[in-house]
Amino acid sequence: MLELDGHDRSILTLLQRDARMPNVQLAESVGLSASACLRRVQRLEREGVIAHYVALLEPRLLGRASTVFIEVTLDSQREEVLAAFEKAAAGCRDILECHLMAGDFDYLLRAAVDGPHDYERLHKQELSRLPHVVRIKSGFALRTVVKRTDYPL
Repeated sequence: MLELDGHDRSILTLLQRDARMPNVQLAESVGLSASACLRRVQRLEREGVIAHYVALLEPRLLGRASTVFIEVTLDSQREEVLAAFEKAAAGCRDILECHLMAGDFDYLLRAAVDGPHDYERLHKQELSRLPHVVRIKSGFALRTVVKRTDYPL
C-alpha cells in the first residue's frame, strides 16, 4: 500500500469531489504552493492512485432511470468458464459493473435501463446469451439511498 500523508489525502479528497478544481484553488485549500501541489498530483497520477478523471452523468436525463442488480449463476467455476463469461459481460454496454462473488451466486451485475421493458430487451438480447449461464435473478432498485463516488481517506 502506498504511503499517503495528510496533504496527499486532502488533495485526493478534494479531487474526488471536483476533479476540475483549478490547481491554484486546490493548492490553497490544502495549504501548499501551486507548484508543490501540482507535483503531488502528478506523482499520484504517475503512481496510479489517481487512475483517471471522469464526468458523472445523470442517468434519468439519458433514458436510464432504473438500476437493476442481477445475480448470475454459471454452470461451473472453472477458470476458462469464468474467463469466457467475463469477456462476454465486458462486451455488454448495458452492464455497468460485474463482480465475481463468494456465496450463493457467481456474479453480481449492475445495469442501467429505461424501465422493465428495456430490461426485458437486455435480458433477451444480452443476458440470456452470455456463456455458461444457468440462472439469472434480477431486482430493480426502488430508490438509491446512498451513492458515493469518493473513497474515504
